[in-house]
Amino acid sequence: MNPLGGTTRRWLLRLAWVTLLIGVGAGVGGAVLSLILHAVEHLAYGYSSGTLLEAATHAPPVRRFVALVIAGLVGALGWYAIRRWLRPIVSVTESVDGKRMPGLATALNTVLQMVVVGLGGSVGREGAPRELAALFSGWLSDVVGLTARERRVMVACGAGAGLAAVYSVPFGGALFAIEVLLAEVSLATVIPAFVASGVATLVASPVVPSGPWYVVPNYSVSWGIVVWSVIAGPLVGLAASGFTWLVRAGERHRPGGWRVLVAMPLVFASVGLLAVFTPTVVGNGRALGQTAFDGTLSIALIALVTMIKAYATTSSLWAGTAGGTLTPSIAIGAGLGAAFGGLWIVLWPGEPVGAFALIGAAAFLASTMRAPLTGLVLVIEFSHSGTGLLVPLVLAVSGAVAVGYVLGRRRVTGVP
Repeated sequence: MNPLGGTTRRWLLRLAWVTLLIGVGAGVGGAVLSLILHAVEHLAYGYSSGTLLEAATHAPPVRRFVALVIAGLVGALGWYAIRRWLRPIVSVTESVDGKRMPGLATALNTVLQMVVVGLGGSVGREGAPRELAALFSGWLSDVVGLTARERRVMVACGAGAGLAAVYSVPFGGALFAIEVLLAEVSLATVIPAFVASGVATLVASPVVPSGPWYVVPNYSVSWGIVVWSVIAGPLVGLAASGFTWLVRAGERHRPGGWRVLVAMPLVFASVGLLAVFTPTVVGNGRALGQTAFDGTLSIALIALVTMIKAYATTSSLWAGTAGGTLTPSIAIGAGLGAAFGGLWIVLWPGEPVGAFALIGAAAFLASTMRAPLTGLVLVIEFSHSGTGLLVPLVLAVSGAVAVGYVLGRRRVTGVP
């Protein structure tokens, strides 16, 4: 005798099919958006193979400047038109809470994000696939007639699957849905999150490479690194809190109406001028992150480039750019880790700078996301490394997130 009744079986079968379709949709969306990004990058910087950092470094300085000026003009005109003539954009978080995302405005917004990032814009590219997947998940949930609770879970799982697809990080995408969007660990959230992210990663795999996004050796733990992680974690968390405050303030006070037509081109032109001298500022942060992991720059130079990247990202958001902060956070955290680690080596010689950069990246990302598990796992999946540094990684992430939580609570409640 089957312990499940006919109604229960049909309900489970419906949820299973919806989860699979959401994974497929997120994978297709992530693949299409990745193709758009790569096409724009190759056109803007004139390369057919290798990385954007290599292409931007070898491109004439004036080409970097022109590409970013074009990015500012395209972004300004595009977002002005979307925000003036189409329905207001609904964020992924708002969609998880039940609001419906406008189809045309969301689709155009995601494509525009990828074009701007491809031209060298200093924001993350993960926002677009998350939004597109959330749009599809919400639409499918409504068509099938899921309950409000089921729809909430499916939209969050779709957004996590979009992240998983565009970066080939199935574990991190699932944790993003569970820890960040749903803040709930149960069978009802874990199973669909992992299934959707796994399917999306598989579907997007012909376009999105499965190898590491950052080349980082497998480091081993030492007492020097452990002690440093305890000290540096809170410092990185303090910096991450400042960065998060600037990002949120920029999103609240971004220019409206015709002002975006002035602010965005000016900001992108200023970033383009900086890119003339520092090619690592180009793009979503992968270039700076890899440079920090390589440990090839002096302490002063990596600190300077990291501050420039922080300016480029925050000012772009203040100017009205839509996009994520995941890869910029990894880049800034890695730069801070490399700078702090370089100073530490003076006191405690013999440790590799790349290990400090990896720990700094995880701590900064986890703090900005307010999600220690997601931040830690994403950095490990991005680099395919870090398992030998789990103890210092956990210590630094804990310290950074704790500082971010305390500062965030004080801002909200005024508790001293």
